[in-house]
Amino acid sequence: SIGNRPQSGDYNIPSATASFYGYWLPSVRQLSAFVWAQEHQSLAEMASKPILYSCYSGSCPYRVRIALALKNVDYEYKSVEVLKEGGEPGDQLAIIEYLEEKYPEPRLLPDDIVLRAKVRAIAQLIASGIQPLQNVSVLRRLEAGKKLEWTTHFITKGFQALEAVLSKTAGKYCVGDNVTMADICLVPQVNVATRLRIDMTPFPTIMRINGALMELPAFKVAHPSRQPNVPDNYGDFTDLEKISK
Repeated sequence: SIGNRPQSGDYNIPSATASFYGYWLPSVRQLSAFVWAQEHQSLAEMASKPILYSCYSGSCPYRVRIALALKNVDYEYKSVEVLKEGGEPGDQLAIIEYLEEKYPEPRLLPDDIVLRAKVRAIAQLIASGIQPLQNVSVLRRLEAGKKLEWTTHFITKGFQALEAVLSKTAGKYCVGDNVTMADICLVPQVNVATRLRIDMTPFPTIMRINGALMELPAFKVAHPSRQPNVPDNYGDFTDLEKISK
């Protein structure tokens, strides 16, 4: 299995025989984005399809949904709320790599070892270098009135680094002309930036790639606006004071 299994009593989720869960930081008491885990193999084989515990809005479950769609994996979606204690699972990239090994086609990691390293580096730049600084658990520690400024600053700074990298690696997509794990990470991060109305004109490579990816069915179906229980005001993400209470 991947990581430590959370107790259903802690997170108010059912115990699933073939579900997927993530590794949770020790201080996290409530579920914030998704729970993805593989039970014992014999039980998993008995189940008709895996279960994805997910919320519509988080970048982490968004990435996993894209990967599942690209791999054409049929799964059961169970919606959970983003709860007030905050925190994000730290191993959604490990989950995607698990899917890559379990369902090898289409490939999300290149055969070439150098290109594979570039894909992983870009994915980590986004998932570890940009996203954690915008998490609700971080925003709650900031004084009122500073949250949007903080988030805009660090996303912009991260995109400056990302744009420089992609200018060297990109073809049609982040690394060459095939969709990879790097692209799976890019789209959710751009989604956050556009919802925050961050100026994206300094990042033409990022926006070109994002536009190309959003033409693909797997990225469309995984979009937060297509998920169950999405609120009517989903696009409004600028009131971070309210969101991060």
